[in-house]
Formats: sequence, C-alpha cells, structure tokens
Amino acid sequence: MKQIASFTIDHMKLLRGVYVSRKDKVGTEVLTTFDIRMTRPNFEPVMNTAEIHTIEHLAATYLRNHPDYADKTIYFGPMGCRTGFYLILAGDYQSKEIISLLIGMFEFIKDFEGEVPGASAEGCGNYLDMNLNMAKYLANRFLEEVLYSVTEANLIYPN
Repeated sequence: MKQIASFTIDHMKLLRGVYVSRKDKVGTEVLTTFDIRMTRPNFEPVMNTAEIHTIEHLAATYLRNHPDYADKTIYFGPMGCRTGFYLILAGDYQSKEIISLLIGMFEFIKDFEGEVPGASAEGCGNYLDMNLNMAKYLANRFLEEVLYSVTEANLIYPN
C-alpha cells in the first residue's frame, strides 16, 4: 500500500507550528489541510481528551462564525496522536496566510468564559469530557510560544 504522506514527516524533527499537510483538488476547488501542531511530538506530553474536546468545540464555533472563513471551513478536528488538530479550508493557502485567523481563534479560546458551546447531552455525544481551564491554558501557551512569534521553522515541515 502507498504510505500516507503525513507518515513520511520526521516527527522527531517536527516543531510546534502550522503546516500545510496536503492540498487536494475537488472539482475546481482546492482544499488545503493544515497541521496545527500544539505539542512537540515525542518530546512533550500529549494533550488529554478533555481539553482537546473543548478546543474542538470552541474552535469550530469560532471558525463557523468567522466573517471571512465561515463558508471556507470544511473541517476542524483533533489528530489521533493528540498533539494537535487538522483544519481543512476551501482554497489554496500557505501556512503564513492563516496565522492571523489562528491567532484570533486561539485568543477566542484563551479568553472564553461561560458554557462551552454544544457541551450538553443534546448537543454532544460525550459532553462531560470537557476541560475549559486546560483548553484556555493550552491556547495561551500556543499563542505565546508559537503564533505571536512564528518563524519559518514553525511553518514548513522539516526535511
């Protein structure tokens, strides 16, 4: 079988950052998949499911209500390895083009107060598995340590 492209990235060299994972053509539209890597693979602890779940709910709410990206957002969800998230946008993008979008999204998460959108038995299949405080901490950490001072090393996959 053909190896999946994301499995060919050297995860021992991969830093936290925002990477173009792949681009797919669907009809005439390009879909760009971003690898939003919040923890360094194999070097630091992965995120727990509760904070991942909370980030997913808040990020999806932010993106689906964004004035410019609501209609371009195809998917936002966690990686199975629990080191980050995938974001799929309709359009042909480079990582640096969405940094301001991600800064806004993670600031929204960091500053969020109240009930997590969709965190109810009616709105979610596992609504009790949420950790808003840890989600806020991780969002702030990613902002402070990566997004606010992003470099090429955080935007382009290592060789």
